[in-house]
Amino acid sequence: MKTNKIVIILVIILAFTSCFDSFLDLAPLDKQNEDIFFKTKAHFEEAANKLHPDVFAFRANNETFVLQHDYGTDLLSSLDEPTVSGTNSAPTADLYWRLTYEWLRPVNIIIAKGNEYSGNKDEIAGPVGQAYFFRAWHHFFLLRRFGGVPISNVVADVSSEVVIGPRASRYHVIKQILDDLDMAIEKLANTTKASTGNDGRVTIEAAMALKARVCLYEATWEKYVGDKTDGDGVVSGAGSAKPNGYPSVTDMLNMAKSLSKEIIESQTFQLWTGVEDVRHIASVRNPEMYDNTSYYYLFNLEGATSNPAGLTKASNNEAIFRTVYDAANRRSGQNVSHSRPGTMSRKLADMYLCTDGLPVHLSPLFGGYIDINKELENRDHRFTACFTGALTYRWGFGKDGNGAQYNVDIQTLPVASYLEIPNLRNGGPGMSGRKWRSELTTVVTDGDEAMDYMHIRFAEMYLIYAEATCELGNGDISDEDLDFSINHLRARGGVAPLNAALIAYANSLGGQLDMMGEIRRERALELYGEGHRVHDLCRWGIAEAELAGQPRCGAYLEYEGNDTYLKTMINPIDNNPVYEPSSYAGKILASGFEYTYKGLTPVKAGAIIVEQAANRIFALKNYLQPIPTDQIKLNPELKQNPGW
Repeated sequence: MKTNKIVIILVIILAFTSCFDSFLDLAPLDKQNEDIFFKTKAHFEEAANKLHPDVFAFRANNETFVLQHDYGTDLLSSLDEPTVSGTNSAPTADLYWRLTYEWLRPVNIIIAKGNEYSGNKDEIAGPVGQAYFFRAWHHFFLLRRFGGVPISNVVADVSSEVVIGPRASRYHVIKQILDDLDMAIEKLANTTKASTGNDGRVTIEAAMALKARVCLYEATWEKYVGDKTDGDGVVSGAGSAKPNGYPSVTDMLNMAKSLSKEIIESQTFQLWTGVEDVRHIASVRNPEMYDNTSYYYLFNLEGATSNPAGLTKASNNEAIFRTVYDAANRRSGQNVSHSRPGTMSRKLADMYLCTDGLPVHLSPLFGGYIDINKELENRDHRFTACFTGALTYRWGFGKDGNGAQYNVDIQTLPVASYLEIPNLRNGGPGMSGRKWRSELTTVVTDGDEAMDYMHIRFAEMYLIYAEATCELGNGDISDEDLDFSINHLRARGGVAPLNAALIAYANSLGGQLDMMGEIRRERALELYGEGHRVHDLCRWGIAEAELAGQPRCGAYLEYEGNDTYLKTMINPIDNNPVYEPSSYAGKILASGFEYTYKGLTPVKAGAIIVEQAANRIFALKNYLQPIPTDQIKLNPELKQNPGW
């Protein structure tokens, strides 16, 4: 058994090594080849460039869809996802564990070779700093998924601690991450957004932004979850040992606030509002279609033909760290346009505020659910830009629409291609989202899409600043700090600013709103479908309440005893009803409920049930995913997470 274990470990290490083959043209990359390669600045730059694709973004497997697009969460009406529902069990193998540790090996090689470099170390500071960034990135990914894990900060062999040793506690992992990010920030001093041409390479701003994210995440986890998921490190989990010099919750919140503030005040990045006005472009027909739609086009920016303003990715100054795709050389490989990973749930749709800043159940501006598209009126532009209204015209998403251009009067085009017609004949959620649904007219086959995946964008810095400030203020934040931060996001959404007076007015109407809850609402609305939701609910200690015991719902077929337009609509193409009752047997909510999270709009009877409450059993153990059992067999020093 011991021999087999060593053989398997050697195979894994060789697999790690082969990650460099593609750019060295040397196979395999053994120690001799490493020594030959890392001799010049150009060698380090080439090696660091090859680290950038090794992150989870768009990839041709279902697992990354689940991970990156919040499948199965309370915000989406997408497919069920066992890790979010809480119905999964410990797997034999885990793609994310395996790939992340594979990706760490070339990172550690660059750092090690940087330490050995005999030339001017300043000239290789940039690529080595990028390696430190990726070492922090990968460990943070592992921490959020598994908690404490073996730390990979050396080029491993069969005797290395990462291979045969126990898990480090989450606190030691966080310390490693913060130390690596400090090194990255130091070494990336001259590797900036400007110096890289905003081309997707890691910069000092990306390292600062990641550190702000990490600090907010871990500070709130420690505040609201504490050691509940740590285990003792002997029988289960990774234990609660803290290294010397470990920062306090207040220290981390202050770091998150100061780093996000520095990025905001630098004016290096801006919220993207690229297609807000195309009336000056003579060739664009029906320009009113594009009012307040920049949030949609931000996530579908591929090239000049992907948006009516003819903008390219060079105009995206909101992305701080992104994985870059290209239609000619590196497409997404995922059918994002047709799988619609951004389709909203009833809960999310109702979380979007009216333009007066009030929730839909309090605002006199809300049009209701009965008549067609009335719920879209007077609402946050982030909602109306990404929620596809029934019988509204839209461009054809390439394959679906046969490639029509923006210089065509859309009303003259075939209805079958360009009119959004609800389909309630197959048991679906009755809601349609278009975040990541490309309009690029050259998209003709599945996976052709080549929009960039934005891992960190400027909007998050506003959110981090507001949340960290409110946490430091014990749930209070000044109007000035709100104007400095998330009110910029609300302005892009056309929503009244958040302030103390608005909270007081909403509560006079029975709203039960508070500052922290509204800041968390903004985070959900701005970042939905971008891979944050489960992590956020867990670090706030409310995941059980939000993900368990309540059904996940879609559109209303009935509301307060009245049929909605979806139940009575006739398809203008085939003159058949869009709704088939037999498809929804047992899938219509019989009685309404209120969310445990105060301030949210209650759900009424008549909504489509996307996932039954009985399947929603997320519990404390699900805050961390189980260690894959094959890894425990290889290394018995690894102890399974509590409850698994």
